Amino acid sequence: MKTRHLASTLASVVLGLGWLAAVPASGATDNFTAVTAADKPAKKPQQAKAPKPPTDKGSAESKADRDKRLLRECRGRPNAGACAGYAS
Repeated sequence: MKTRHLASTLASVVLGLGWLAAVPASGATDNFTAVTAADKPAKKPQQAKAPKPPTDKGSAESKADRDKRLLRECRGRPNAGACAGYAS
């Protein structure tokens, strides 16, 4: 009984796969048209990109140089603004 059920299931799977494989192949040949270079649409001309404005990189001093300068300049000043954390 199990063998008969397995054989019929296998047969229906094979038949279904055969139908699935045959349908797209026959439909693809009916609508085939060759495309040549003359048939392709022309490409749009690319617009030139605007140049990027120069970016301001700030002062040229390094972090260590800035720390030394703030320690030197902020002595005796109130601990606010740029001197926050550097005034003694």
